[in-house]
This record gives sequence, structure tokens and C-alpha cells, in this order.
Amino acid sequence: MAKKNKNFSADNIGAKEVEVPKENSFYFSKENYKFMLIGLALIVVGFLLMMGADANTVDGKYDPTSWNEDIFSIRRIRIAPLLVIAGFAVEVYAILKRNK
Repeated sequence: MAKKNKNFSADNIGAKEVEVPKENSFYFSKENYKFMLIGLALIVVGFLLMMGADANTVDGKYDPTSWNEDIFSIRRIRIAPLLVIAGFAVEVYAILKRNK
């Protein structure tokens, strides 16, 4: 005859209540929110670095006869998108990070 296991008995179904921690019932902790703000700041800084004069503006005014080579600068092409991607990576980490 098989030994009866009290943990998996049909008599106990629905009798055990799930305990909810009273001190911290939120999924995110302060550390998660800190990382979220850091990620948001990286995204904003990246988009701000992408801004600047258009390809055909001179002193902020549209000029169809001129060409501004500054649109191909390292800041706009490499650094700013890298900061935006890093910001999104930090956001994903902040969301997936578990509390201890």
C-alpha cells in the first residue's frame, strides 16, 4: 500500500491560503525605479544629442543652396544612437530585475 502524502492530498485543496508579504506588496523596488530613471535619462540625452541643424540650414534658416556636413558627425551617427540603445537596455534590465 502506498504511503499517503499530506502535501498532495485532495483533502487540503483550497485550504491553504497564499501569504502576501505585507511590507512590500509592489513588484518594483526603489532600485528598479532608480534604474528606470537612469535608462530614461540615457534615452533623453541620446535624442538630445541627435538634434541639431538640418542638412540645409544656415544659422537656423532654411537655405536650399547650402549643405551642412554636420549631420554626419560622430555625435549624431554613433554616440547618440548608442546612448538610446543603452537606455533601452537599462530599461529592460530595470523591468526584469527581481527583488531580493
